[in-house]
Amino acid sequence: MNVKDIQRPAFDVERVRADFPLISGTELAYLDNSATTQKPKAVLDAEREYYENYNANPFRGLYDLSTEATDRYEHARETVARFIGAKDASSVIFTRNATESLNLVAYSFGELLKEGDELIVAVSEHHSNLLPWRAAAKRKGAVVRYLFCDATGAYSLDDLRSLINERTRLITIAQISNVFGRLNDIKAMAALAHEVGAVLVCDGAQSVPHLPVNVTDLDVDFLAFSGHKILASMGIGVLYGKRELLDKMPPFLSGGEMIETVSLDSVAFATVPHKFEAGTVNAGGAISLEAAIRYLEEIDREKAIAWEDHLTRLMFEGMKNVPHVNIVGAQDPDDHHGILTFTIDNVHPHDVSAIFADSDIAVRAGHHCAEPLHQHLGIPSTTRASLMFYNTEEEVKRFLECLAEIRPMMGYRD
Repeated sequence: MNVKDIQRPAFDVERVRADFPLISGTELAYLDNSATTQKPKAVLDAEREYYENYNANPFRGLYDLSTEATDRYEHARETVARFIGAKDASSVIFTRNATESLNLVAYSFGELLKEGDELIVAVSEHHSNLLPWRAAAKRKGAVVRYLFCDATGAYSLDDLRSLINERTRLITIAQISNVFGRLNDIKAMAALAHEVGAVLVCDGAQSVPHLPVNVTDLDVDFLAFSGHKILASMGIGVLYGKRELLDKMPPFLSGGEMIETVSLDSVAFATVPHKFEAGTVNAGGAISLEAAIRYLEEIDREKAIAWEDHLTRLMFEGMKNVPHVNIVGAQDPDDHHGILTFTIDNVHPHDVSAIFADSDIAVRAGHHCAEPLHQHLGIPSTTRASLMFYNTEEEVKRFLECLAEIRPMMGYRD
């Protein structure tokens, strides 16, 4: 496919871009959206409005301000539950981020593990969905087994089926890899897990911002994602869990508001979700996440996703035309979902990133908190450009022009 043949979908990106104060009217081409997204004014206003008009400690007081803060926090929970297709809002737990959500599951569900139980972890996982499971396995005498992908990032259901046995208690994998951008068949994997009574833990940090995710349809047992990757504030995350599993799990943290009663020698814990939300909650962050969800719905999310796909194809096809650039993963742009990770022959990714930065283009370089995956691929480190619906064709063009100049700038003439 030629770049000129790529059809442009209907999406008023300039109108949307004006909603984002940090990037509106600047020269910065922000292409590090897998790390964190920019925040629209509606989200910034919603969080400020909460602190200016409703700030009190939720659940702690019977006075009007505290009651209002509680109501708004719980309304945000209901909005998140609806957004991800959860049947029961109490199955949505607010955390700091996806990392904390995954650690919560690894610790609390991990307490239910027994010696000899087996956990299957995909090799492409972010460290936050790998290290907590290794710690849980070590603590309980369980065994971690790895599911390996091919060079395109594809996982074989037959390979997964061959790893599953009567000792398998858990399978964990991201719905979209933060390196490949590839969409995994979570629904089929969950079905395989459930055949032997195991659970499926899904890292949704890269999928929830970029495509509709319905936990009921997928039949996942747990789903984690971060607010800051979906236009909300840093410091707010979500863990969805099936209620029957959450009820069995011990608390992750102990302290205020996660108890019913405490005496000097006994404790009765609060019900889900409050059992897992110890201490003063991040009400402002929850409000910002609710505002981010409303914003996505108001701009027509289907068109926004189509625009991201368009930009991905545009960037992918342009990169293929630059000599010595190697795209990591599938050779079909539709398998990348806004994430294009690459190497340039004989140029270190840190140099690549620095040259982009000199041109006011923000990309990420390193192993992207997925070092075992890079070892599996035989690539020490890579550069990653990641797109969001507020990115423009002009930014993609600037990226491609800079990309083509990097090897010559480093002294290579071929």
